[in-house]
Amino acid sequence: MKSRSRFSVSNIVVRAFVLDIVIAAALSVPMSAMAQTTPRTLVAVLAHPDDEGPAGPVLARYAREGVQVHLIVASNGEQGVGANPEFLRTQSIAAGDSLAKLRTEEARCSATALGTNAPILLGFPDGKLGDYISDRTLVYRLTDRIAAEIQRLHPDALITWGPEGGTGHPDHRLVSEVVTQLVRADAPGATERLFYMYIPVEGMAAMNPQRGAPPMLAPAAKYLTTLVPFTPADLEAAKRSMACHRSQFAAELIERVFPMQVRSWNGNVTFAPAYSAYAGKDLFK
Repeated sequence: MKSRSRFSVSNIVVRAFVLDIVIAAALSVPMSAMAQTTPRTLVAVLAHPDDEGPAGPVLARYAREGVQVHLIVASNGEQGVGANPEFLRTQSIAAGDSLAKLRTEEARCSATALGTNAPILLGFPDGKLGDYISDRTLVYRLTDRIAAEIQRLHPDALITWGPEGGTGHPDHRLVSEVVTQLVRADAPGATERLFYMYIPVEGMAAMNPQRGAPPMLAPAAKYLTTLVPFTPADLEAAKRSMACHRSQFAAELIERVFPMQVRSWNGNVTFAPAYSAYAGKDLFK
């Protein structure tokens, strides 16, 4: 009986020693290495389907690298009609539900081309996100919905329009303001890694040669301190993404504008970080 007891005690001692070694090894693993096992999350908050274009290659790059990339789109773009010389629209479809359905399909096509998750379409009224007179609750409901999605997705980095709204579109400007407000309010899930995308002067001029570039829209170079590189494959994904939005971009426009955009990017998509501490070459570092 005594020998059996000694054997049992020895077993317990050995097992406890092995367990101590395992625990010590686990505790010695750097937190950064453990964090790498959890996919990072990038969220772009946009006003309309097709707004992802200025960040296209970067969205494609991070999706290709395994980042969970999400596109939150405030409206379905149901007012994006008309013979607008800026976009050379060729679709004869009328504004309203039919166009909203078409643009929803285009948004999904674009997300597939970029390799991102399916777009999150919030369904707020296109062209009226700031219509306070008609609906005094609208901007607050929009803020709540965006806040809820950010809390749910808990992004490690955020992209949205800059305060100028790219083209100056009021919907773009308002979405930028809402996202910035949430970050500054330290809303649940929000991160200070907020990056503003923009359209370069050359891009505006190429989209509308008759008008040229509107004044004072593109941010000054001193603010464009985040330069994220991408590969040729990411660039091709961005072009396929743009081609998905057939109701908005005629083939002629894409062939005229995209090469200019490629020259402007010159291998890096440039952003203006909301906080200068996050300047660099990676949205996550």
